[in-house]
Amino acid sequence: MQVILKEYVPNLGAPGDVVTVKPGYARNYLIPKGLAIPASKKSLKAIERERQIILAKAERIRRKLMSEAERLNEVELEIPQRVVEEDRLYGSVSATEIVNALKEKGFEIAKKQVLLEEPIKKLGEYVVPIKLSADVTAHIKVKVVPLS
Repeated sequence: MQVILKEYVPNLGAPGDVVTVKPGYARNYLIPKGLAIPASKKSLKAIERERQIILAKAERIRRKLMSEAERLNEVELEIPQRVVEEDRLYGSVSATEIVNALKEKGFEIAKKQVLLEEPIKKLGEYVVPIKLSADVTAHIKVKVVPLS
């Protein structure tokens, strides 16, 4: 079944693309979620005008995310933690603590957007990537310091 994508779908395509997918995937996921519309002869003709609207909307969203990424790139978080020995932490700094610290600074970031490979278990400075969209990633500096 051919569908016209209205939004970016990972591993499938960008807004305005005409893609072939299995009928069940289109009927049960893409169309109900508003991610795509069925591609018919009528809609293929109408999509050219709508494609420009979809691409303009996607570009506006991308520009907004880029400006958000620029603001995030300047952020430096300082997270105090209890220390057991030398520079080893009593617990660890996970994505949840980073999200909470960002929320205090006025950023609304979901936990799954923080691309932390494993929790931070030592004192020091770390660069943590924040994935805002498929093609926009920001990098914040996280400084883990001893709790005073």
